[in-house]
Amino acid sequence: MHIKILGTGCAKCNSLERKVKEIIEKNNIDAIITKVTDLEQISRYGIIMTPGLVVNEKLVCIGSVPSEKQILEFLKGEL
Repeated sequence: MHIKILGTGCAKCNSLERKVKEIIEKNNIDAIITKVTDLEQISRYGIIMTPGLVVNEKLVCIGSVPSEKQILEFLKGEL
């Protein structure tokens, strides 16, 4: 599984990255996390508000930090 955190480094982006890493470790999910900070690359996903969460090239969340339960559902939906 490939997970991308889209964001320029704001507090929400960093929070999302931390949460995703914790959930992956806690649930033994095999995943690679990439943080995308380049605005041109971020805009390719059609978002104008960060953070964004992409799972296996599918944009699943925009502009907020979802709950742990929601993130887990996004990840399990792609397993």
